[in-house]
Amino acid sequence: MTTLIPAPKAVRAHPPHQPGRRETVHKWRRRFPLLPALIFTVVVTQLPFVATLIISTLQWNILKPGERHFTGLSNYAFVFTDERLRTAVLNTIVLTASVVSISMVLGLGLALLLDRRFPGRGLARTLLITPFLVMPVAAALLWKHAIYNPDYGLLNGTLNALYRLFGAENGPTIDWVSNSAMPAVVVALVWQWTPFMMLILLAGLQAQPGDVLEAARVDGASAMATFRFITLPHLRQYIELGVLLGTIYVVQTFDAVFTITQGGPGSQTTNLPYEIYLTMFRKYEYGEAAAAGVVVVIGSIVVATFALRTIASLFREEVSR
Repeated sequence: MTTLIPAPKAVRAHPPHQPGRRETVHKWRRRFPLLPALIFTVVVTQLPFVATLIISTLQWNILKPGERHFTGLSNYAFVFTDERLRTAVLNTIVLTASVVSISMVLGLGLALLLDRRFPGRGLARTLLITPFLVMPVAAALLWKHAIYNPDYGLLNGTLNALYRLFGAENGPTIDWVSNSAMPAVVVALVWQWTPFMMLILLAGLQAQPGDVLEAARVDGASAMATFRFITLPHLRQYIELGVLLGTIYVVQTFDAVFTITQGGPGSQTTNLPYEIYLTMFRKYEYGEAAAAGVVVVIGSIVVATFALRTIASLFREEVSR
């Protein structure tokens, strides 16, 4: 006789747990205090950028108010083919590369100096940081009038004093801004941005493991060998971070160019921000200026992406220690 075994009952699958109404309300209650800041950020940053995108597709000259019309991407084609804008791009590259590289080298030297213990180190650190705290326009005015001025500036005054010291009646009167426009702007910006590089590299030096340096010292490594094979590789990410952040900020330089040289003589120091200013407020071509501004923003976003990746890698390295 065959015994029938009853089939097992089907197990009823329970639906995945859904958060209840109370949990959802609790989440939104925690996020609600952040909404005003989010709305403010969107209104202040994203809406003007959207307006700039719209304007960049228009042929709009304020001197011809009745001729505003949609032109598509023709303003962007003009941005990439106009000779003045190509010159401005080249000047921007030269200015940015010069300021960032020189500031990085000087900042590294100052950071190595401040990493050592000596009397008055705190005061020296404070004084060296001061140029970075000066407002850009004030710093540019200081260099233009107090240092570069051919009649009463510090440079010509020092030269005249040296010439009189050696028996000459007067030294040469040099117009530094007219004769060396780009170097004049570069020096002023290097003076302002060197403390920024110094702070980043000093933070990297103070994060260096002391036991590694002590082991190298015990093994008889020289100071140069220690710097070359231990300190410099450790500072690589900090150097990359300083270069990327410095590039983002120096590319947007307008104050020094406008105050010291106003883009001249000719177009020797006209960079992209100043060229956009000229296109907007001298030529009154709103569409072309907006297109150039969008191109600059996209380039800055690309550089900022690499900067954020570098910062994230630094954080991961600190967490893994």
